[in-house]
Amino acid sequence: MTGPLSHIRVLDLSRIMAGPWSSQILADLGADVIKVERPGRGDDTRSWGPPFLKDAAGNDTSDAGYFLAVNRGKRSITLELDTEAGQRAVRKLAAGCDILVENFKAGTLSRYGLGYEDLKAVHPKLIYCSITGFGQTGPKRDVAAYDFMIQAMGGLMSVTGEADGKPGGGPQKVGIPIVDIMTGMYATVAVLAALARRDTTGAGDYIDIAMLDMKAACLANQAMNYLLSGVPPRRMGNVHPNIQPQDVFACRDGHIVIVVGNDAQFAKFCEVLELPELASDPRYARNEGRVREREQLNASIGERLRTRDLDDWIARLERAGVPCGPINTVPRVFDEPQIKHRQMVRQLPHAVASSVPTLASPMRFRDAVIAYDRPPPTLGQHTDEIRREFGLELESDG
Repeated sequence: MTGPLSHIRVLDLSRIMAGPWSSQILADLGADVIKVERPGRGDDTRSWGPPFLKDAAGNDTSDAGYFLAVNRGKRSITLELDTEAGQRAVRKLAAGCDILVENFKAGTLSRYGLGYEDLKAVHPKLIYCSITGFGQTGPKRDVAAYDFMIQAMGGLMSVTGEADGKPGGGPQKVGIPIVDIMTGMYATVAVLAALARRDTTGAGDYIDIAMLDMKAACLANQAMNYLLSGVPPRRMGNVHPNIQPQDVFACRDGHIVIVVGNDAQFAKFCEVLELPELASDPRYARNEGRVREREQLNASIGERLRTRDLDDWIARLERAGVPCGPINTVPRVFDEPQIKHRQMVRQLPHAVASSVPTLASPMRFRDAVIAYDRPPPTLGQHTDEIRREFGLELESDG
């Protein structure tokens, strides 16, 4: 079996995370992804450590964990894009690719003769995806952006964290670069949609993805709560603004997350708690009442949950079909039997280290495979190989 995109080739001119996350998804799906990097330095994230990958002798290599997290399955070639030779090489590479992903500041690649219109002239079927902080138009089109900054500007930090006035209150960012990740996923969806459209029209397309646009769109229910009510959402800690009970509760020996999603689950939850009177109370029988009376309801729930151990409650609630779970540390995530069963951690052979761990893709196909045959490349590892394939000049592009 082959990957669903084994017939597709991608030219990856991106670095940091949003673009590389997108191209890594395409690589997982079987696409041949050619990553263009600067000679000597490469992608900025190669140096974003510690920690760094260790070689066979136990010494740090030049590749940080950050880089390794988003560049699996790619081939690396080094080119200087600000030279004529480097620009010729990119044009020739683009002519042999289906998709190009880049995240330079707006207008940068056009100055090098590598913008969409430039490459469309030599390859009309090319799907060209530009990822920037603010998009190709608008008053901030020239402003650089990073994940943390867009979490703030896009409203995420206004609804994340403990409520103001409570211990630990105040704005908080999400603990992973969620803006980069979601922007990369939207970029992947967009290029695959353009690829499907090309099958019927024969034409490529230009895709403009902005991190701030993505974050605004992903305000989702919080945005609609505001647009319908005019009331700005606020930080509520772990409390869900629309569905209750959904919160973190203390048990006798730890904490449990309860995620009751509907009235039937609430009735089962009350049975397990041995508090049937809560389910029959007209204040709590329906979700809208539980949202309005959240504090009083959760006080009663919290009092009962503190009477038993965490594992005991999880076993009881799971048997009843009530969604719940422990708050795992990252090490506990990878000790989770379900994660082990799904083989979410894989080991890949590496050119410098004996092996490198990688997180498996969550995508699973019955009749296709996810490719785990290429570890994150060392800088320029495939330069000569790619030059030969594309007939590029063998002399230095500087």
